Amino acid sequence: MNIAKGIYKKIFSEKIRINNRKSLNKLSKYFLKGNDFYCNCCGQNFRSFLKKSNGIETRNNAECPNCGSLERTRVLLEFLRNETDLFSKPNSLLHIAPEDALKDIFKKSKTIEYINGDINKNFADEIIDITAINYPDNKFDYIICSHVLGHIPDEKLAIDELYRVLKPNGKAFILTPIHPLNNTFEDKNLIDEHERLLNYGEKDLLRLHGQDFEERLKRERFNISKIDYRQYIPKDYAKKLSVGDGYRELIFVSQKEKLE
Repeated sequence: MNIAKGIYKKIFSEKIRINNRKSLNKLSKYFLKGNDFYCNCCGQNFRSFLKKSNGIETRNNAECPNCGSLERTRVLLEFLRNETDLFSKPNSLLHIAPEDALKDIFKKSKTIEYINGDINKNFADEIIDITAINYPDNKFDYIICSHVLGHIPDEKLAIDELYRVLKPNGKAFILTPIHPLNNTFEDKNLIDEHERLLNYGEKDLLRLHGQDFEERLKRERFNISKIDYRQYIPKDYAKKLSVGDGYRELIFVSQKEKLE
């Protein structure tokens, strides 16, 4: 199996492999027709969502077979639609490591000046290094940074850069896996992918954030709030959306204070 995977990677570029996976997932939607689950990102109903596995655990009803949204994606979109003016007035938005399901929605919006970027050119419209964002100070009304900071070697610099390009009174929405009991665990000696998977839950994570994450986000002139928006979604609708267990879906809102 590993030999076959190696050959596949040599034959096809990363971009082609990504598109192939999306196409295979979309084929499955024709076998999952039903009304038990609903994706608010693409507006389609299904008998079930796809499973998602990290190699250790498997989450049932996690991924939309049509647009690829995950539990956290659907929760975040509910929050943005109901609790912000992102879609109701002109706003500038920086989206780091953009999820396709959200990227398509933002691009279609007539109110959003939308910039999306990733260090990997295959995942976004622009190449953006989160530790050296190539935009001026006080540029964006909103920033979305979901499940990124755990992968960044210099997390502090990345947070500083996000805050630098945020306008006064602007808000950054930051999501990351959060351990329900412990503080952030980071061991620089864990360089093997299997060791990282066992300790962090993902093979390419550099740390597993915990109960001190809010403190790690704090800076002068920034107010931080933690929101479990799953609790504000009606139970029946939350079940249809499949909103997860809160491990990956917490939204940390960091608002930059207005200048005097």
